[in-house]
Amino acid sequence: MGLYTSLAPVYDEFTGDVDYKKTADFYESVFKARSVSVKTVLDLACGTGSMTAELASRGYELIGTDMSAEMLAVAAEKLDSESFAIKPMLLCQPMEELDLYGTVDAAVCCLDGLNYVAPELLDEVFHRLMLFIRPGGVFIFDINTPEKLRGLDGQAFLDETDDAYCVWRAEYDAENKAVFYGMDIFRLGADGKWTRDFEEHIEYAHEPEMLKVRLEKAGFTDVAITGDLTGKPPEAGESRIYIAAMRH
Repeated sequence: MGLYTSLAPVYDEFTGDVDYKKTADFYESVFKARSVSVKTVLDLACGTGSMTAELASRGYELIGTDMSAEMLAVAAEKLDSESFAIKPMLLCQPMEELDLYGTVDAAVCCLDGLNYVAPELLDEVFHRLMLFIRPGGVFIFDINTPEKLRGLDGQAFLDETDDAYCVWRAEYDAENKAVFYGMDIFRLGADGKWTRDFEEHIEYAHEPEMLKVRLEKAGFTDVAITGDLTGKPPEAGESRIYIAAMRH
C-alpha cells in the first residue's frame, strides 16, 4: 500500500485541529521580518492542499507539490471548490525530484513534511530548492523534534470519525534514528460495510543543527531555528520547531 493512499480521503477529518491560518500568519511574519517581497509560493509536500488554499486565499500565486497522487486528488477537488485570483498549480513530485517551470519567491513545508525525507536525500532536496527559489527568497519549514519522535516509541493512538477510524502504533528505531508508524485505516462504505487498509509511514529524527549545516552546505544563509510559531529560540522539550533560511 502506497504512502498516503488509503489515508488521503480521510486525512482532513483526522487533522481538523490544525490551525493553518495561524501557521500562514507565521509565514507572513517571516516574510516581513526578512524583507522578502513574496508573490509566488511553493507549498512543498502540500498534501490535501489546505495550506495551499489558505495562502492562495491571501492573494499569493501557489504551486503545490506532493509525491502522493491520492493526496493531490483531494487537493484538486478542494481547490476547485474555491475561487482564487490565480488558481494554484499542483504537481505530483517527490521532494528530491522537484522540477518547476520557473522560480518562486518563497517555499514552505508544513506539518513535518521534511521528517519524511531520508537523511541521504536531504542534500538533493535542498539543492533542488536552491534551484527554484529566487535569489533573495526564503524557505520555511517545520519538523517534529528528535525528542518528540523518540518519545512516541511504543505508543498507540486512535483517530476516529463517524465513518472512519485509524489505529496507529509508533516504534522508534534508535539505530536508524527513525520512527515507524503502522496505520490500520477503517472506512465505512456506501454499502454499510467496513473496509480495512494498512499503511506504514517513516519519519526521520533530524537534528536541527544538522539541518542547518546541510542548508548552509547547499548555499542557504541566515538559517534561524525557532520554537513552534513563536519566532523565539526553542525551549527544552519542544515538540515542533520551525527553520527559516534565505536563498542569496
